Amino acid sequence: MTKHLFILLAWLLGAGASHAGTPGCTPAKFKTVLDVGHTVSSPGATSARGASEYSFNLRLARRIEQELRDGGFMQTTVLITEGDGRVQLHKRSKRANAIAPDLLLSIHHDSVPQSYLETWTHEGVQRSYSDRFSGFSLFISRDMPRARASLAFAKLLATELVNRNLRFTLHYADTFHSESRVLLDRNLGVYAFDALVVLYRSRVPAVLFEAGLIVNRDDELLLASSERQSTIAAAVHAAVANFVNGPRRRATLGSIGRGGIVRPP
Repeated sequence: MTKHLFILLAWLLGAGASHAGTPGCTPAKFKTVLDVGHTVSSPGATSARGASEYSFNLRLARRIEQELRDGGFMQTTVLITEGDGRVQLHKRSKRANAIAPDLLLSIHHDSVPQSYLETWTHEGVQRSYSDRFSGFSLFISRDMPRARASLAFAKLLATELVNRNLRFTLHYADTFHSESRVLLDRNLGVYAFDALVVLYRSRVPAVLFEAGLIVNRDDELLLASSERQSTIAAAVHAAVANFVNGPRRRATLGSIGRGGIVRPP
């Protein structure tokens, strides 16, 4: 096999686009982008007590950033985006790719469909809530070049969260019956959501993390606590360290269900 053919095969297998799992990679060299989901003007879901999802996302991203930097991952960037609609989605993807990270983790907090919401009164204001579901979930896109590595990191992160006694939610698979969200791992709460712009337009391993359901009144209080944020941050740190140091356990095409074909712009 010629040198040039070997390089081409390595690129096709996704081995050349990230430091992760390669000899000599250190935390100091590894670039992580923490994408803060939503924006100030388009804040996402509203919690059971009226707080914006964006505020939860930003606070958790900052806590994860601190944890990673304290652990030696100094090239960690918190990505904050402005704007509304699909324009800001494409803007954040372009900015993330320009940083050329080794890993992208998009931070979110979840809600439920309107039909599952109930109302209650908190501090004199009527709010929507749902205590029916609880837990985190993780999403990858199969329509991206680094789908295998994305799934590998999603499983590492889910494992670290579960090891810290955090539970995942299966309501997307068991209740919503949504064709856009496909359960890839019932034991870890990992889904495919192929149409997510921040994922399918990423040139690097990318995972969207729903840290929990802020419309659940008990979960909202836990997710707002420094203790829960520190627990999640520690899980992310451990997962990133395992992803860097490997050896990388690659997901198979069969477990993803697609060939990592890039969605057209």
